[in-house]
Amino acid sequence: MTFKLFPPAKKIKTTSAELSLTGRRYIRLLKPCSDTLTDAIRRFADGTTVSLSLTLGNPDTDQVLLTIDPGSGPTTVGSYELKSDSDGILLRARNEPGIYYGLTTLNQILEQAGTSASHFLVQDEPDFATRGVMLDISRCKVPSMKTLYRLIDQLAQMKINQLQLYTEHTFEFVQHPLIWADASPMTAEEMVELKAYCQERFIELVPNLNSFGHFERWLRYPEYHHLAECPNGFTHPLSNQHKKFGSTLKPSRQSLAFLRELYDEYLPLFDSPYFNVGGDEPWELGQGWSRKKCGKLGTTGVYISFMAKIQKLVESSGKRMMFWGDIALKEPEMLQHLSRDLIALNWGYESNHPFKTECEQLAAQNIPFYVCPGTSSWNSIIGRISNARTNLSNAARNGLRYGAKGYLITDWGDQGHHQYLPFSYPGFLIGACQSWNSRGSSRLDLEEGLNLTFLKGGTSCAAGLLVELGKVSDAAQSRLRNATVFNQLLFWDMTEEPESAQSISDKQLKQCELLLADIRSRAKLMSPDADGNPFSGELLNAIDMASHGIHRLQIFRGKKISRNRLRKDLTRIIHRHEDLWLMRNRTGGLEESTAYLQRSLHAIG
Repeated sequence: MTFKLFPPAKKIKTTSAELSLTGRRYIRLLKPCSDTLTDAIRRFADGTTVSLSLTLGNPDTDQVLLTIDPGSGPTTVGSYELKSDSDGILLRARNEPGIYYGLTTLNQILEQAGTSASHFLVQDEPDFATRGVMLDISRCKVPSMKTLYRLIDQLAQMKINQLQLYTEHTFEFVQHPLIWADASPMTAEEMVELKAYCQERFIELVPNLNSFGHFERWLRYPEYHHLAECPNGFTHPLSNQHKKFGSTLKPSRQSLAFLRELYDEYLPLFDSPYFNVGGDEPWELGQGWSRKKCGKLGTTGVYISFMAKIQKLVESSGKRMMFWGDIALKEPEMLQHLSRDLIALNWGYESNHPFKTECEQLAAQNIPFYVCPGTSSWNSIIGRISNARTNLSNAARNGLRYGAKGYLITDWGDQGHHQYLPFSYPGFLIGACQSWNSRGSSRLDLEEGLNLTFLKGGTSCAAGLLVELGKVSDAAQSRLRNATVFNQLLFWDMTEEPESAQSISDKQLKQCELLLADIRSRAKLMSPDADGNPFSGELLNAIDMASHGIHRLQIFRGKKISRNRLRKDLTRIIHRHEDLWLMRNRTGGLEESTAYLQRSLHAIG
């Protein structure tokens, strides 16, 4: 029997001989371990189809399913060995994470085995010591605790060992209720509970609070204008549009004192030695308060100087600073001025992102770094699986080649967070596999993997439909980055055809329309979701969003589609979006997310 493992094990051998699982009711622990690992072993036992009890005793061999030896085996942190023969299964590792990861592998084996299992030998260890996921909880969507707990369980089964929650304004800072009043923020109590839940699953919860750019959620209010680089707004360098309020803190002592206050409340909640301060995309730096200084030192020089001061704040709180490396990498000659006591987060989300060049530049300067690819779900509505596969594997390959310390899978929610959580599952799965065993993940069966992980227990066709949807955009290639044309058309004002759509022919549009219609017809046949799981509804509404975007462009190009029909379709989409949102997330941010759709509705005329 061949076992399908996600992530794939580094080495697995099976024989024709089989171990009967019948009558084996003990897990034998050769020596005591921590309470955390003991509880994890009990959860493993409870999750199997066999009724198992944990013992430190010496029961008869034919009654023992699993023997755990925490004192022998491979030494690399996270590595383990699993071996089965006629006497049962032996799990060996010299560290507790290794035992835990061995249990996750064994859980997948037993789920596929039935009443007996082939004799096997698994020898396994991770490619990257740190394998993380960063979830955006600031672009409108703050998940419920139930959703977070379930996601953590799923990620733990794929051997993810770090979680970050990207935060701008969605933490309940007690002195700043104006900022989070309508956001349904995470509370201090919830963060502590989440930290404990992660620790029980050998996941490190790393604090994440953007601390330089992306501060528009604060700086839009007059009470915080004194902290802004451009308190009266600025011209965005990408869109050339004027923004009414600032998005970047001015690099001043006043801003540092403000950050000190936030850090003193936020950081003590976490046990992790790391802290991600963000620092990406300070768009208007040098346009306002720091104009003269940037004129003398250069914008990147001012940026690095202020980040060094933030680093001192972080270190005074007993943490090691992580930061997004995009600004420093724009002028590689400036990398020499960075401290070596921080971790640069090298992010990029397109299939052709230059991870090779950037990783080589960071490694040449001995700067510790992570590679940070993405799920390719945001601004897509239905996913971009082909892009995700290449982006995630590219990051792993070059991260390994140039000595990256970690691999962080990012999942963003730009422009209203309209993609539903399942459209991030493929990226999470591919990334988890790439970070554990990159070479062994080159031919990953994504549909099978989803059915054995995120969609376990669901309708058998669910994973296939999700994967098919994620490939529809391949039939309508455009120059858009970090987005699909369907998402752009959904929110298009219908006044002038977007440049990115002009290369897409009517025939290609029709092909995409037919693909979506076919997938929708099959999705409607799925069994109703159980236990309040909104998956099938999310699938259908995402298809309708993408189809609506196509219809907008078809009307613009002269196809006879009733605008009244468009209005009715989008109104129905909006109502379903509101209902589906609340099944996984808090109410905060929903009004803002829906407002994007309402503007599209108004643009129909």
